[in-house]
Amino acid sequence: MSAFSAIIGQTVKASFRAGGGALTGLLFFLTVVTVFPFGVGPDLNLLARIGPAVLWIGVLLSLLLGLDRLFGQDREDGALELIMVSGEPLALFVFARAAGYWLAHGLPIVVVAPILGLILNLDALSLAAVTATLLVGSPALAMIGAVGGALTAGLARGGMLAAILVLPLSIPVLIFGVAAVNGAIADPDPFLAPFLILCAFTMFSAVLAPIAGAAALRLGLD
Repeated sequence: MSAFSAIIGQTVKASFRAGGGALTGLLFFLTVVTVFPFGVGPDLNLLARIGPAVLWIGVLLSLLLGLDRLFGQDREDGALELIMVSGEPLALFVFARAAGYWLAHGLPIVVVAPILGLILNLDALSLAAVTATLLVGSPALAMIGAVGGALTAGLARGGMLAAILVLPLSIPVLIFGVAAVNGAIADPDPFLAPFLILCAFTMFSAVLAPIAGAAALRLGLD
């Protein structure tokens, strides 16, 4: 467990170093959300309707930016080989990397999202629903992203390829996240059903993504 915590802490620290990508992702998210109202225009009702989707898309795209750094350094400096020969579960290493990635890249965005939601004319209920769905859904995006990062570790321009691979797999999370927010806003639509499905996506990804990521890393080392 100490090694698990150490990997998470090392991932978080590396993400906030120069070129780590966490601040870049946060700035990208801020840029997307703040620029969007200028493109839509002064229609506040329209902004309120599409605001949750804008926040979710911004989070998804921001989390794609740093995937090439997730396992690339470990492959270059031989850390992956050391973990494999040490007998430690590689899937646990992938899970720790993904958890650290979410803490550094995802959690700050989730914290900032309600503040930026005010720019999109979201009311208190909408902001609460967006925050809740992002809090339970963004870890699934990080876990899925870890699989893409593992598949492209060590490849030139791996970040772009990882984004292409991860984006289709992330669409269901995006759909149910936005559906849950819309359900909380519109009384006839259900909130709990898509929210529980979103929670299920996160739990399944927490189990399956480390296994798939570990298999991808082993394939890359063979």
